[in-house]
Amino acid sequence: MVKFVLVGSYCENALEKRTPYREAHLSGLQAQKEEGVLVALGPTMDNAKVFGIYEAPDDATVRALVESDPYWQNGIWTEYEIYAWNQVF
Repeated sequence: MVKFVLVGSYCENALEKRTPYREAHLSGLQAQKEEGVLVALGPTMDNAKVFGIYEAPDDATVRALVESDPYWQNGIWTEYEIYAWNQVF
C-alpha cells in the first residue's frame, strides 16, 4: 500500500453550508477509518483547507473516496489534489 496526502479547499461559509451533509460525511470517514484506508483527515484551524492521509493501492482509490464524499458532491470541498507520500518518519 502507498500513503497519499490530500490537500483541498473548503467553500466560503463552509461551517454553515456543511450542516445538512455533516452526519453522512462523518459516517463515511468513520467507515474508511475502520477499513484502514483513512489514516487521518481534518480542516485547518481557519477552516479554509482540508488535509488527509490515506493508505491505498493507488491514487484512483483515493480520488473515488473523495469524490463520493457528501462534502465534495455538494460543493463544501471545492478543489483537491492528491500526492503520493514517502513517509520517512
